[in-house]
Amino acid sequence: MPRRASLDPSAAAFLPPRRDLASLREASRTCEGCTLWTHATQTVFGEGNPRARLVLVGEQPGDAEDRLGHPFVGPAGHLLDRCLEDAGIDRDLVYITNAVKHFKWEPRGKRRIHTRPSTREVRACRPWLDAELAEIEPAVVVAMGATAAQAILGRTFRLTEHRGEVVADAAGHAVIATLHPSAILRMDDETRRAAERAAFTDDLRHAASLALARVAPALR
Repeated sequence: MPRRASLDPSAAAFLPPRRDLASLREASRTCEGCTLWTHATQTVFGEGNPRARLVLVGEQPGDAEDRLGHPFVGPAGHLLDRCLEDAGIDRDLVYITNAVKHFKWEPRGKRRIHTRPSTREVRACRPWLDAELAEIEPAVVVAMGATAAQAILGRTFRLTEHRGEVVADAAGHAVIATLHPSAILRMDDETRRAAERAAFTDDLRHAASLALARVAPALR
């Protein structure tokens, strides 16, 4: 079993020779590409349609995801489900994953509070996301939140300046960056929260329309 590099942590050595989603998911269970695995319950790999034209990428698993082993099954996932439904998108037809596959947290009483992964940790986990996208070959990728957007589009990308725009990543994927559902849930102002939820739903709808247009140009 390969061990993680201490000076330049990376999951690359843990990727299997065979790169289908099933083998990637299985190999990810033993990933020690950075230190986040030491405090996580388990690896939370992506799930969904292996032929999805639309891939949604979040930041990292949360507490519920870490315990259950599935992406977006906590409060943010429930909001995402409702917004996908409002946008007319069947969750079973998309693929959902995260830029980082282990839950980073700190204790606060009896609770485990999400802590933002570092740039080094995001970079270390990037081979898994690259392998997922290479296998699926989606038409459009939605990056949810600044961490996901910068993981895909680079550290200089600013979500506040380019939200909703279609930007190509280094591999040529069409990427649309938007808020993370958890950011909407944290908003105290009800009016702002409703407006941001509507804008998030519009971003999802726009991404789905673009994915459909790329698959079937005659439907434009």
